[in-house]
Amino acid sequence: MGESTTKLVATPGQTIGPFYGFALPYEKDSQLVHRAHAGSIRLHGVVTDGNGSPIPDSMLEIWQADEHGEISRETGSLVRDDHTFTGFGRVAVDNVGHYTFTTVNPGPTEQGKAPFISMVVFARGLLNRLFTRIYLPEDTEALANDPLLSSLPEERRKTLIAEREPNGDLRFDIRLQGEGETVFLSYPGI
Repeated sequence: MGESTTKLVATPGQTIGPFYGFALPYEKDSQLVHRAHAGSIRLHGVVTDGNGSPIPDSMLEIWQADEHGEISRETGSLVRDDHTFTGFGRVAVDNVGHYTFTTVNPGPTEQGKAPFISMVVFARGLLNRLFTRIYLPEDTEALANDPLLSSLPEERRKTLIAEREPNGDLRFDIRLQGEGETVFLSYPGI
């Protein structure tokens, strides 16, 4: 048999869900740290469509460094023990499109880099998941020097920077289309 020169092509994406309540949630899925953990914060917001209407059956996942900028290599993201920080969380939004994670402020992974949380959005009508980032608002110098942020126009850049609330929590709303649409990232080969 001779070698085949046929290039394989990925199968097309398919609409996701809504089946999250059956297969994907797990106990403490949105709790990366216990709320009593020193330095814990609430990361929360609303997922909306292009008309500003909430999307009640979307699901979000986050990955992040810990407060020291260390990327966790620990196992056990699906079995929370209230002690091990894995940097991963998943949450289904509620019936008005609101989500909440309990986590920590990520530290910069390198000196002078802007700390951020990676987020993936799954929702009805999406053929593939959407990738975005959540930047912390405080280090304006690091934000100004971030390659991704500096490649965007000012108005678009703002859609990736969370709002710090008076109690220290972070608010990050996600808009899938239209005016104020969140910047979504694409990765070659995905």
